Amino acid sequence: MISTGDRMPSFRMEAHDGQIIDSESLAGTKTVIYFYPADSTPGCTAEACNLRDNYGRFLAEGYRIIGVSKNSLASHRKFALNNSLPFPLLSDPDHVLMEQFGAWGEKKFCGKVSMGTLRRTYVFDSDLICTKIIEKVDTKNHSEQIL
Repeated sequence: MISTGDRMPSFRMEAHDGQIIDSESLAGTKTVIYFYPADSTPGCTAEACNLRDNYGRFLAEGYRIIGVSKNSLASHRKFALNNSLPFPLLSDPDHVLMEQFGAWGEKKFCGKVSMGTLRRTYVFDSDLICTKIIEKVDTKNHSEQIL
């Protein structure tokens, strides 16, 4: 689990569009990595579309955005296509990256407790140092929370 001031965990994963995302190659660019529970659900779609709608602002500020969930790359391709998402989505079905970041844990829903993806966002500077962690994500206004 990372905290503000920690270095980005090392990883190398394929994105929905076929590109390979390597943590070390992100050095030199500010990066937003957001973890979300599932493709094509109301909250996750609202969050992704809010980031999409403000993507120009992120680029202007020098940020790159990466989304991560446990859904498959095929699911991510459909989700990205249906919502015109301009940023890569990574598949973490075994929640290895989620656990490294601290975005996998106990969730409570309707009185039931289970393990799952915690909706969290991590912001890194160009030296791969975590500058901000958002644990209470406002899916419809997430860009404002980040910027």
